[in-house]
Amino acid sequence: MTINCKGELIDLSIPKVMGILNVTPNSFFDGGKYKNEDEIISQVDKMLSEGATFIDIGAYSSKPSAEFVSEQEEIDRIVPAIELILKHFPKALLSIDTFRAEVAKASIESGAAIINDIAAGELDEKMFDVIANYNVPYIMMHMRGNPQTMQSLTQYDDIIKEMLFYFSEKVKKARSLGINDLILDPGFGFAKTTDQNYEVMQKMELFNLLELPVLTGISRKSMIYKTLGNTPQEALNGTTFLNTIALTKGAKILRVHDVKEAVECVTLFNKLNS
Repeated sequence: MTINCKGELIDLSIPKVMGILNVTPNSFFDGGKYKNEDEIISQVDKMLSEGATFIDIGAYSSKPSAEFVSEQEEIDRIVPAIELILKHFPKALLSIDTFRAEVAKASIESGAAIINDIAAGELDEKMFDVIANYNVPYIMMHMRGNPQTMQSLTQYDDIIKEMLFYFSEKVKKARSLGINDLILDPGFGFAKTTDQNYEVMQKMELFNLLELPVLTGISRKSMIYKTLGNTPQEALNGTTFLNTIALTKGAKILRVHDVKEAVECVTLFNKLNS
């Protein structure tokens, strides 16, 4: 199971870690933390040295209360970050967290290797064409509605069945356009209640039926800290536990704020299964 990132084949039969870098003023956990060049370089250096294979850059918070960011502003935040990081770390594999085709296009042209779309093309019909034109790996997440409406769209007859249908339709469309490298993200916390998030985690191995790598992004999310009665800042232990469960269910990429702990999870998981 491999994906082609800028000509480099990444073997996902051994799970990989994706470090999160938010260049937003308002992300739920690390918003406003990385505003200047030195802070960005320092954090990327830390994540890469701790063993991250990918760095995922976001410039538009997807939390429901986040302020609107224009397409141009998103580009103006992301492109300089890409250029800065690649100047210092030319071999870094950068994933861009965006649902906008023009942002994806500008990012790829600036050197990004992967597009990570929370809407799987639902919020911008041009996204699939951009991915096909540039032939980059595409992470497709399951969500309903948009970040402002998603928490009112949690009624499912059979959540796993509906998610499998959603993904199979997206895969069919992508394949028809010649998109080869696809990654699925169940979208923990997006149009799902806490109980539904845990049901998806419990049955996550069913997504392996689609024979594509699965990415999980549960780092410090409310499904952890609300269940434990603590805060995002106190949710690292819970994150590590659920990342371990995700690995046992077949996750191939862990998207996290805390790279060192996730890499240790993967190392011990690999040892257990060697």
